[in-house]
Order: sequence, then structure tokens, then C-alpha cells
Amino acid sequence: MAKRPIYYDTETTGVKADKDKIIEIAAYDPYNDRSFVSLVNPQMPIPPESTQIHNITDAMVANAPSFAEVGKQFVAFCSGDVALIAHNNDAFDKLFLEAEYARASLELPKWDYVDSLKWARKYRPDLPRHSLQHLREVFGIPPNQAHRALDDVMVLHKIFSQLIGDLPMETVLELMRVETTLRHMPFGKHKGLLLQDVPAHYIRWLADNGALDKADNALLKKSFEKLGLLQPVES
Repeated sequence: MAKRPIYYDTETTGVKADKDKIIEIAAYDPYNDRSFVSLVNPQMPIPPESTQIHNITDAMVANAPSFAEVGKQFVAFCSGDVALIAHNNDAFDKLFLEAEYARASLELPKWDYVDSLKWARKYRPDLPRHSLQHLREVFGIPPNQAHRALDDVMVLHKIFSQLIGDLPMETVLELMRVETTLRHMPFGKHKGLLLQDVPAHYIRWLADNGALDKADNALLKKSFEKLGLLQPVES
């Protein structure tokens, strides 16, 4: 049986998985046309700056279940041979799942994951930006309630379906495992410049400040190393 895609998204109290908590999680199973969404009581105050992004308040989560309960429900929803898909998954959503399941002493299933942001950057380098909202505009998808989990999940499903066409999920996972090399600088003041033309002092600055150690920039780091512009660190 083919691997079943499940699109998911989380809203959180902040951006640090080791300190912040999930306050909403949603998922959509297109094969069975089922959705899952739940607020989560983080048992900590939601910072005002986070509420400004997703509009989730302390009052809204006061009577919501804890992640220990929601986590079990999420596992039940994602049962079977599935691949979880999220935008910026590797640098955000997956990290929060791992942290929350560990805190709740729950076993996190060995799901396959796809980071749709990485896919878009890898296979649509012609696009100037790869945020969920920019991709929504590119593909002519109507506006949604951005930064609420289920709304973002439904938009992601429409976007990713266009990005991969009729590719089966097994092929998508295989292609994501294929290592490629970037040719152009993907961000910053030298965006668009051939990597070999990026000033050495800027590459060193990125390395010294930890930017190249972020999961989202792993391919950029490897590309610099392959070009001999950055010496790999021996383990």
C-alpha cells in the first residue's frame, strides 16, 4: 500500500522548542478526507507578541487539554504508513513535536517527514520567495486565516499538491534524500549571487554566527564545503 501523506502544522508560544510549547496542532489526511485540530494548554502564559501572530490567547487555551492527551490523539489520527508534511518542518514543527512528546513521556512514532519549504527551495529555485503565503499567491489559492493551524494545513495541501504533481509519496521522499548542490546564495545581502562569488568574509561571518549550523541551511553549508569555500569541521 502506498504511503499516505498527512499535512500538519503547529502554533506555539514562541520559536524555541526547548522552552516554548505547542498551543495548537492540526492535520489533514487527504486520502480519507479527514481533519484533526486541537488547542493545547501549554501550562504557561502565551507571550503577547506570539498572540499577535496567531491570535490565540490564554483564555482560549485555559480549558484545552494538555499535550499528553492531544499527543495521543494525534498519533491515533496519523496511524498507518504515513509521511508527515509541514512547511519548515525540519527547523520548526518536527522539533516541537520531538520536544513535546519527550516532555509528556510519550513515544513519538518513527514517521517519515517532508519539509515542503525545502522541497520548494530545491525544485522551484525560480521563485524569489518560498513562504507559505507567497506560494499561495503564486498558485492562485484564495487567502486564508494565516497562522492558524488548520487553515495553514489546508493551504499547504493545495500548494504541495501543485508542487509535486502526480509524484507518489515514495518518490517525493526519495527525491528529498538526494543530495544536490546550491549554485546561488539563497538569502541575505548577497542573495542570487553565485556561491563562488560570495565574499569569503561573509561566509565566515555566517559560520561564526551559527547560521550555517541551522537545519534549514544544511545544504548551503555542504555547497560551500564542496566548493572549498568552507572547511568542514571534523567530528
